[in-house]
Amino acid sequence: MHSKSTFLVYIGDIKLTEFPLLLAPMEDVSDPPFRALCKKHGADVMYTEFISSEGLIRDAVKSVQKLDIFEYERPVGIQIFGSEINSMIKATQLCEEVHPDIIDINYGCPVKKVACKGAGAGILQDIPKMVSLTKEIVNATSLPVTVKTRLGWDDSSKYIVEVAERLQDVGIKAISIHGRTRAQMYKGEADWSLIAEVKNNPRMHIPVFGNGDIDSPQKALEYKNRFGVDGLMIGRASIGNPWFFNEVKTYLNEGFIIPEPSLQEKLDVVREHLDFSIRWKGERLGLLEMRRHYARYFKGIQDFKKYRTQLVTIENKEELFSLLNTIEEQFLIYQE
Repeated sequence: MHSKSTFLVYIGDIKLTEFPLLLAPMEDVSDPPFRALCKKHGADVMYTEFISSEGLIRDAVKSVQKLDIFEYERPVGIQIFGSEINSMIKATQLCEEVHPDIIDINYGCPVKKVACKGAGAGILQDIPKMVSLTKEIVNATSLPVTVKTRLGWDDSSKYIVEVAERLQDVGIKAISIHGRTRAQMYKGEADWSLIAEVKNNPRMHIPVFGNGDIDSPQKALEYKNRFGVDGLMIGRASIGNPWFFNEVKTYLNEGFIIPEPSLQEKLDVVREHLDFSIRWKGERLGLLEMRRHYARYFKGIQDFKKYRTQLVTIENKEELFSLLNTIEEQFLIYQE
């Protein structure tokens, strides 16, 4: 067991708490509306959705819009991906113009269209390129650079202990490691033993954050103690569940599980999330991208199936807000 540490964690000069919780960058999930809720409910560091360096340089609307960051989110990192050194440097400079606190490089995305172009987790097949690309980005910005990556490309190439050290040597200020290979995608169990090896490497002095399978406060505590990481990066467990950060923090610090939010609290947050989503993305996209959150927001509510179907099919905001009012009446009034 690792003894309880009381030192603060730093990413460069950015002072964090003693065991920070980071919101993982997730495509179409960790957008400003969702980040606002996670921040409110205990996340310490925000990361944007990953942004294509090529898209940013071409001024593609979707990529540029992802640069929107807000003061209340800080510290916030912008995450970029790409395989061309010049594009990545240019993208880094464009990111700097909106004044994030951190530039994060995505070396972990396993999706075929990204990885097969040598970006995201694809670069794990070319470690020398990964190291030189990282060095160029570190040299191109005055901001702290962090990396999110995986254990390796497949079972025969889990070089993460050596890779992390080499990335540290070219100047990154923190590393987040997802405990799977690219070949595993999101299947099987995340292997944290190699994340612990990175952390326990006596030559490592930057923060090492663990990622993968943290789906309960109890597991968060167990993995903190077992693997000795400096903090946790939380991804899928937070979807439709921004309260997860506070649940984990309360359990780590005070040893008890806070009760699940009431249906009224959930509905209030869903409305807040939906409203911001529509304002930020427009009605069509705002409604569409909220759909991945509903199953979790309303998990475990009995006789909810017909409403769940409506939530993911309605295409008009007035109808959707009206449905939320109906749910409130149906479930809350009859409970009184």
